[in-house]
Amino acid sequence: MTNRRKFLTAAGAAGVGALAAPAVHANTQIKWRMQTYAGPALAAHVIDPAIKKFNEIAGERMQIELFYADQLVPTGELFRAMQKGTIDAVQSDDDSMASPTEVTVFGGYFPFASRYSLDVPVLFNQYGLNEIWDAEYSAVGVKHISAGSWDPCHFATKDPIHSLADLKGKRVFTFPTAGRFLAQFGVIPVTLPWEDIEVAVQTGELDGIAWSGITEDYTVGWADVTDYFLTNNISGAWIGSFFANMDRWNELPDDLKTLFEVCCEQSHYYRQWWYWGGEASLRVNGTKMKLTSIPDEEWAQVEDAAVKFWDEIAAESPVKAKVVEIFRRYNADMQKAGRPYRYG
Repeated sequence: MTNRRKFLTAAGAAGVGALAAPAVHANTQIKWRMQTYAGPALAAHVIDPAIKKFNEIAGERMQIELFYADQLVPTGELFRAMQKGTIDAVQSDDDSMASPTEVTVFGGYFPFASRYSLDVPVLFNQYGLNEIWDAEYSAVGVKHISAGSWDPCHFATKDPIHSLADLKGKRVFTFPTAGRFLAQFGVIPVTLPWEDIEVAVQTGELDGIAWSGITEDYTVGWADVTDYFLTNNISGAWIGSFFANMDRWNELPDDLKTLFEVCCEQSHYYRQWWYWGGEASLRVNGTKMKLTSIPDEEWAQVEDAAVKFWDEIAAESPVKAKVVEIFRRYNADMQKAGRPYRYG
């Protein structure tokens, strides 16, 4: 009887502990700080809805405090801040946040890697880019959660662009890799904080912007300070991603990880139709910028230069060569598939 009493007492104590543990955990709210590459006006579409949904569903268990472009750290320092744990999560492209990986040059706008926004999720989910990104970021202590597509890359300028010669000497705000590519056509890439761009165009510090499509030009106010929109683009969609500090990610319960992933996917879907519809609608109905075009025969020089640029990037490392090969294979498949995947 004595042994039985001791057993029941011990079991009772264990039961109390087992019941108390979840209550303690439930009262300890997980809090993350996340920064996006986007300013407030753009973030209202590219990330606010997803984080709002996450916070509503997670409730008392977890809340994410969202910060906009350069609020906590400059965009170029986002990766290091996340890696150190200063920021728990980030929404950005690899190129802008200067991630020290072999895939950095492919984030943002890699010249002609895509023609349409749907190309991006197919490349990641069906052609192997997810696995490459996961390996590269895992090696540096960061969780790559998922990649998605944004808008195509076009020039918005003060002066009309009708030929490649018109690009020469133009000081343009753009992404690092896009700037590296465009420099061969006389473009002068300029790096400035995102929130300074509008004023820089007004003061003449910038002649134009090659950072987005026409939807963002209208949404963030750049259509108010530029007069022309070039319909030719150097990429069909910006490649951006959601990332998290690996330790913070691993600490999350599995269901909260799943919830965050689902909210990211919802964000990708929202952007898919918001940009696609917006690009067409504003070309047809927009009143703030005049549309200009460079003839297809002349623009072919840019597309031919992209092929050489791909070779240049592929020669830099085996991982880059692997990614370029995937781009080549994918685009060849789309070309062979014909309409509606590729025209001509």
